[in-house]
Amino acid sequence: MSGTNGSVAVARPDNEYELLCDDAQQFLRRYTTEDGVPVTTDTELDGTTAYVPTGVVHRCEGAAAANPVIDSTVQRQTGAGPVTIAAGARSVTVNVYAGAPTLAIGGGTAVALPAGTSLTWSVDRGGDTGETLQDAFVFTGAAGHDFIVTSTREI
Repeated sequence: MSGTNGSVAVARPDNEYELLCDDAQQFLRRYTTEDGVPVTTDTELDGTTAYVPTGVVHRCEGAAAANPVIDSTVQRQTGAGPVTIAAGARSVTVNVYAGAPTLAIGGGTAVALPAGTSLTWSVDRGGDTGETLQDAFVFTGAAGHDFIVTSTREI
């Protein structure tokens, strides 16, 4: 019996996908080659529904997320009065120097913080897929209390 040995290659498209973001949402961009020409196709995250990007297209974890603009606050409270940090901060820190001011998180029960207390709450990612602290923090001092509150917030 005689014959030819070998293999047969079937041309298949090579699809590459990238998760991108625009001004509205995340979407998928498919890169492929058709007849030697590069082609891109944008779809919703299901990979089939056509999508037309809105505004500037960028990598979701790219430059836009890597260098967010951060606003910082610091307030020292001596005596009676509140310091409120609205929900959505990236970090909140309190240092108590004298007295025992109270702290209520997200409208919960207020808890006394004795002198010497130092507490911090924070998240580590910002940008397009950013994390924030979901609750408001309300620190309340009375006569003789001395404390300082700092916060950061992505703007």
